[in-house]
Amino acid sequence: MNDAHLSARVTIDLSALKANWKTLAALAPKAETGAAIKGEAYGLGAAACGRALWEAGCRSFFVARPKEGEELRAVLPEATIYVLDGLYAGEAGYYLQHRLTPALISFEEAQEWARDGQGAACCIHVDSGINRLSFSATEIAKLVAAKLPLHITLVLSHLASSEEFDNPFNETQRVRFEAVRKLFPGVRASFANSSGVFHSEAFTLDLTRPGIALYGGNPKPGQPNPMKPVATLEARVLQVRDMGKGEVIGYNTTWTAPRDSRIALIGAGYRDGIPRRMSSMYGTSCVFVGGKRCPIVGRVSMDMTAIDVTDAPVKRGDYAEFFGHNISLDEAAGFAGTISWELLTHLGSRYARHYLT
Repeated sequence: MNDAHLSARVTIDLSALKANWKTLAALAPKAETGAAIKGEAYGLGAAACGRALWEAGCRSFFVARPKEGEELRAVLPEATIYVLDGLYAGEAGYYLQHRLTPALISFEEAQEWARDGQGAACCIHVDSGINRLSFSATEIAKLVAAKLPLHITLVLSHLASSEEFDNPFNETQRVRFEAVRKLFPGVRASFANSSGVFHSEAFTLDLTRPGIALYGGNPKPGQPNPMKPVATLEARVLQVRDMGKGEVIGYNTTWTAPRDSRIALIGAGYRDGIPRRMSSMYGTSCVFVGGKRCPIVGRVSMDMTAIDVTDAPVKRGDYAEFFGHNISLDEAAGFAGTISWELLTHLGSRYARHYLT
């Protein structure tokens, strides 16, 4: 897409994505390392990221919606693609057509797949305490007793607090999942998400499914990030203007210049996924431009954000970085009081996208 006609751009470093996958694979050498690629690869483009991960050695991919699975199948004809939403009612034929493996979440779904799935592989998603889409303990017992004709190739569960390494609930969930695993002898098991990979082998089991860590998010909050940054978000400086001390800027006059100032207006706002919580009234947020961190001032609006560049050599046409190599994804999310997952997946459609190989 031509940068000249858009005010902002996202650069996705596919070599960094591959390196992150290999780092995670090395941490769990006895397990297969998969990839969560749902939500358009966390907003970065499932087709491009899927191809890159395949080149790195990934063979198992996890999507949320069956439509995501169809789109990924078009670029990865040989991959194993799991659908975490489970089996949509009456849609077994669609899953078979695109060779999608449903992560079944209820006895009702299991009955339907046993009837309509033509013996194709399925996964059993069991609850170990997070109480989301998954078989309850009661339904698992019912499934085992029913002895349905299912070709089960994977049993999985999901950690609720994996990034909290000292949280005792991690072990509670592990013990619960181990008890369920024993009901499916010889079937592979998957438990570890991004942060889960940094736990012991008791968590990584047979197949890991990292997500945010692949895309540069820190799986070890509060510690140095072992992952490489993958995405860089930048917006063009549209105007630089002078403001006198005491003048105000933006909606509702929430910021008053404490001195004579130079203000740059950059071409990205909440329509582009820049959280309104980055407005200066909520705290100190900044971007990187002119070799310096420059604070956001006033309210983030739909199409633009104002920054104070009084102390930076900034001119019209420069690009300001919201996150990337100078401001980490997690730090930028912290400015807005949110998480890196949300920041990435809320990227809008008005960006030029560049993929570095």
